Amino acid sequence: MKWITRIGAKTDRIACPWLIKKFIDPQAELVFVPAEKVLTTAQELGGKSFDAPNADYTHRDSKCSFEVLMEEFNLDDPALVMLARIIHGADIREDRGSTSQSEGLRAIGEGFAITTLDDHEKLRLQFPMYDALYAWCKNQS
Repeated sequence: MKWITRIGAKTDRIACPWLIKKFIDPQAELVFVPAEKVLTTAQELGGKSFDAPNADYTHRDSKCSFEVLMEEFNLDDPALVMLARIIHGADIREDRGSTSQSEGLRAIGEGFAITTLDDHEKLRLQFPMYDALYAWCKNQS
């Protein structure tokens, strides 16, 4: 399945592809397009849209897209729930810093956004960080 989102990924748009590839659709093909083309591209490619206005999976009810995906795909692994709280606190402005790890994750995501322009390269570089953070969460629960 093709999964389409906006270009300029950071935080939630890096965490969501990690979640999709690890827990939802290991064969997922991730496509980054300008925001105004997310929905039409998803329709043209027969894919799923995420983390964009009116996307299949996007922010709702004060949840970030990562949390929405977890809910929609019934992912209730305690380590993922903990990771979702960290991502939420890094991504949702009103809840910034709601976990002690959230501000660090936000800083890392913004740093990658500044230093790495290609979204697929950001995924390649940051997926190991999410693997490590998930392992840490598993160790905590």
